[in-house]
Amino acid sequence: MRVVRDVKRLQQLAGCALTIGNFDGLHRGHQAVIEQLNAHASALQVPSALMTFEPMPLEFFRPEQAPARLSSLREKVEDAGAFGIDLFVCARFNRKFAELSADAFLHQLLLERFNPRYVTVGDDFHFGHNREGDIECLHAFGAAHGIQTAPMSAVTVAGERISSTRIRTALAAGDTAAARHLLGRDYRISGRVASGRQLGRTLGFPTANIRMRRRVALRYGVYAVRVTLPDGRVHGGAANIGVRPAVGGDDCLLEVFLLDFDGDLYDRRIDVSFEAFIRAEADFDDLEALTRQMHADVDAVRAVL
Repeated sequence: MRVVRDVKRLQQLAGCALTIGNFDGLHRGHQAVIEQLNAHASALQVPSALMTFEPMPLEFFRPEQAPARLSSLREKVEDAGAFGIDLFVCARFNRKFAELSADAFLHQLLLERFNPRYVTVGDDFHFGHNREGDIECLHAFGAAHGIQTAPMSAVTVAGERISSTRIRTALAAGDTAAARHLLGRDYRISGRVASGRQLGRTLGFPTANIRMRRRVALRYGVYAVRVTLPDGRVHGGAANIGVRPAVGGDDCLLEVFLLDFDGDLYDRRIDVSFEAFIRAEADFDDLEALTRQMHADVDAVRAVL
């Protein structure tokens, strides 16, 4: 998959099948869109292209109201490639981009950069300054320029549309099974292992720590996880995500104790998939009580995995 990290660097394509959106989490609804997109790309003998925004528009306009992300940009890129996208393009969402008129969005961005033969977007898709462009505007533009346009097909579970919001609600409750059903795979967090206070090692539970640079959707607490290492090996683990009140923490950290593992992961990227919620984050009177609970957590994780 080709990745273009700024749409301004994209030279006009000879043609493509294009979809546009936030694609947070690339859940089963998004995957259905990509499947539909890839089928049209194959039929038209053009590459499939996905354009997303960084930051997401709500993060730019009202960061205090923006929901926790399900996926980082890097995770989104990796997932898009796994689902068969040929070209991943990031639009840097800034003031200049936000002030593009709907007409400029269609002509200067859509036509002059992507030159699409087919475009599919959500039926609530809006674009251009003050969201002046909508799906009907896109349909009219497509008809005038020989571009086939189509709404995204809704995917439902239990009569409700799959959405990033539903997945966030499940994760906030620690319901990894519901999130897995909506995502079509385990919810995961990837990142580079950072050095910590090494308290876990002192207590007999050395951890690989990932500092959370963004708000997390997960309920704080302990989880059974599977960790994919840089060499592709997968290890079970017990993970705690939260602010660690028992040791005076104040920033969100993902700490992972890998079962039956001996090695150095500092400064290496790992992928942590969340299998099951074990318990909520808690405070403890002393380190002895914390250590007893950690032994119980590991036992519970082994039973789950």
